[in-house]
Amino acid sequence: MTLHPSIHVFERGWLSSNNVLLLGRHDAAMIDSGYVAHQQQTLDLVRHALHGRRLDRLYTTHLHSDHCGGNAALQAHFGCNTYIPEPEAGKVRHWDEDALSFKATGQQCERFSIDGVITAGETLTLGDLEWQVLGAPGHHAHSVIFYCPSEKVLISADALWQNGFGVIFPELEGDEGFAEAAATLDVIAGLDVKAVIPGHGAVFEDVEAALSRARRRLDFLSADPKRNAEYAVKVLLKFLLLERQSMPVADVVPLFASIPLMQAIASRHLAMSTEQLAAWAIKQLVRACSARVENDILLNDG
Repeated sequence: MTLHPSIHVFERGWLSSNNVLLLGRHDAAMIDSGYVAHQQQTLDLVRHALHGRRLDRLYTTHLHSDHCGGNAALQAHFGCNTYIPEPEAGKVRHWDEDALSFKATGQQCERFSIDGVITAGETLTLGDLEWQVLGAPGHHAHSVIFYCPSEKVLISADALWQNGFGVIFPELEGDEGFAEAAATLDVIAGLDVKAVIPGHGAVFEDVEAALSRARRRLDFLSADPKRNAEYAVKVLLKFLLLERQSMPVADVVPLFASIPLMQAIASRHLAMSTEQLAAWAIKQLVRACSARVENDILLNDG
């Protein structure tokens, strides 16, 4: 697959989102910066691709830790201007840890500053190409995606992957999310797209097939919201295990007890105690060959 020469995609592992570097003649911009644990690797990738140039602008599709965890490091190194979706601006300026998702999910993100906001409906010049900013609620209530009409390229973040999409987090928090995710898929279906750069996984071209899989997945989850909650628990534990690589089985219960979203899921959606939820989650990861238990230690696998 050949993308425009100004578009450079860094496909990352699952702790980090993909990064998209857009090199113009006079400036350079990047969309999404990965997770804080990978911030040095992110910085090295960007420095290598820039060949001594400066990163001028940094954009974040949505404020989940795997998409903005490298913001602070990139700001410190390049002094780049940083932009996030407008509804999140107050939370970041005041670094409201109760309103931001990092504390709620048990994940990390170093504090960063912002220089402005992005809003759905505006057009940005990135890499000497015009990109439309589109609202993409569902996975995250305030997520945006970027579409380049001239190249027919979509930067879809976690709204659409080749096989599905991200957890519908608003539903876990008592807000609407399934209908919003469906509407976002409709927006994408209405675009003339030849290549999708997803938040995770490889760039792909068969958009129609991906949309079909995503719609089936969304129908499955929305038919019984408990399924979305169970999916979220497995994803969150796998993320924590990917970050740590191993942890005593006995530590999973207190870890779950310290994560507000886990507590909300246990009580609101699954009617489980923290102990029951931890045992269930471990069993699910082991069954899926995503983890294994040896000598009472939970190990990352797969």
